[in-house]
Amino acid sequence: MSGIVLSASVRQNLLSLQSTAQLLATTQNNLATGNKVNSALDNPTNFFTAQGLNNRASDISNLLDGIGNGVQVLQAANTGITSLQKLVDSAKSIANQVLQTSVGYSTKSTVTTAALTGATASTLLGASTSAVTGTNVLNDNTSSAVAITSSTKLSGTAGTSSNDLGTGFTTADTLTVNGTTFTFIAGSTSSGTSIGVGDTVGNLLSAIQTATGVSASISATGAITLTPPASGLTLSGSTGALAKLGLTQVGDGLAGQTLSIAATGGGTPTSITFGIGTGKVNSLNDLNTALAANNLQASVDSTGKISITTTNDAASFTIGAVSGGTAFTGLTANAPVADPTSQATRASLVAQYNNVLAQINTTAADASFNGVNLLNGDTLKLTFNETGKSSLSITGVNFNTTGLGLTNLASGVDFLDNSSANKVLNVLNSASSNLRSEASTLGSNLSVVQIRQDFNKNLINVLQTGSSNLTLADTNQEAANSQALSTRQSIAVSALSLANQSQASVLQLLR
Repeated sequence: MSGIVLSASVRQNLLSLQSTAQLLATTQNNLATGNKVNSALDNPTNFFTAQGLNNRASDISNLLDGIGNGVQVLQAANTGITSLQKLVDSAKSIANQVLQTSVGYSTKSTVTTAALTGATASTLLGASTSAVTGTNVLNDNTSSAVAITSSTKLSGTAGTSSNDLGTGFTTADTLTVNGTTFTFIAGSTSSGTSIGVGDTVGNLLSAIQTATGVSASISATGAITLTPPASGLTLSGSTGALAKLGLTQVGDGLAGQTLSIAATGGGTPTSITFGIGTGKVNSLNDLNTALAANNLQASVDSTGKISITTTNDAASFTIGAVSGGTAFTGLTANAPVADPTSQATRASLVAQYNNVLAQINTTAADASFNGVNLLNGDTLKLTFNETGKSSLSITGVNFNTTGLGLTNLASGVDFLDNSSANKVLNVLNSASSNLRSEASTLGSNLSVVQIRQDFNKNLINVLQTGSSNLTLADTNQEAANSQALSTRQSIAVSALSLANQSQASVLQLLR
């Protein structure tokens, strides 16, 4: 073969045919693989860049499974919260049934005073709304008695001075007007509600008017008149004090007395003063307003007896220790008497309530996906990029009955009255708030995870598209190239044939 010599034209045609064959093979390979860059030899820059993009797309694609599982974990937790909220609402319904059933006690704890003269719902004090005029008061300091005047002194010895009250006041006397008590002190000087026994009747009346708003005057015959304000007038005093002024008691003497009741059923202890004026209790409405915070209510009957009873909210409790003025001294409340039928109904509701709580525990325990339960204290960590620098940790909560602050009730102890039912409702309302808050948090996290899931899917598409742009062949272009190269190859074969024929002809001539 080393002896074979090719002409230049044949050699040229062979080289052209060889080049065309190589190009045609490359084009056919591009069409077969769909790539214009199949190895680093084709285009190192595009090949390695595309490989890097594909590798990143593959890494992110591997994370999508974990993100998808995270979405399901969040949805499982959200489904659990929805069911828990319904169970809590069911427990609320049971507690509300307690409020709608009859009171669990046939007799509630009560204290009742003795009959108070003149006491009515509008004025427990038996106050007079009309002016009160006493009898004429005469001093006996002379053989011919003389009516007292405003200048008559409050004390003195009978028959020694025309300006002395015959039966004088002493430091042992007291006088109470509309709940304000005036005490008598030694000396002739008065100050506020402290009246000097040597002072005058007129100064006493002025002190009454200044301290209580009750108008006080004395007639020429020595009759004292007290005119009350719109709220009325009560009048009492120590033995004989009123008689010395020619007056008699007005009202039952409740004015100025205090009433203290220890806390009842978790209420606020009661401490009130009866009387007329700001901050004092006069009417039944006033009394009930003062008692409400201590779970108590009052009534007054036609004889003037005041009864204080526990409200339905605290029907299972005995009224706290009672103390105060003479009207309330020694009063002891009776214990409540349970109603068997009503308590049986309430015991049944306790059992229903506990069954609901049992379902809360099982529902919280079942709200898991792939072994992760965000309602049982588990933590969910999701990674969003291939470097692990973009991630989200979602800390779970314990939403069993303990975590929600709910406890089983005991028959014969709970749901005995409205107060116990209201306490349970308060706890359930708090549990509902916690569930709603956590649902909002889960919803926000789920939104973030789904957004990142969509982002990663789109990013994978971007990366793969970018890689394809660097390596994929244009099939239309490659098909055209293939057709052109086939034609070129055919022409090259023809040209080589012609060159061979020409060389053969020359050799024939030499023969």
